[in-house]
Amino acid sequence: MAKGYWVVFYRSVSNPAAVVQYAKPAEAAILAGGGRFLARGTAAKAFEAGINERSVVIEFDSPAAAIAVYEGPAYQSALKLLEGAVERDVRILEGVS
Repeated sequence: MAKGYWVVFYRSVSNPAAVVQYAKPAEAAILAGGGRFLARGTAAKAFEAGINERSVVIEFDSPAAAIAVYEGPAYQSALKLLEGAVERDVRILEGVS
């Protein structure tokens, strides 16, 4: 079965304190759902239409597991802490087998 990858690109952060507040419960929900952080932080270099903001890559055992965590109550509760604080793009990808 192909792995699932949760890829997040922040476009802008208007309230860094909200991101800090979101981080602990979001990380707990992701880890509890089997997620493994592969990369997170500001891009070393952005190309093309890339924005040099925070990015995150998380691996799951399957795309279904990644979707379940994102849609689950623990992560959705953490996500509310970001409302009005960030603009970001979240995608869940299926890994290449």
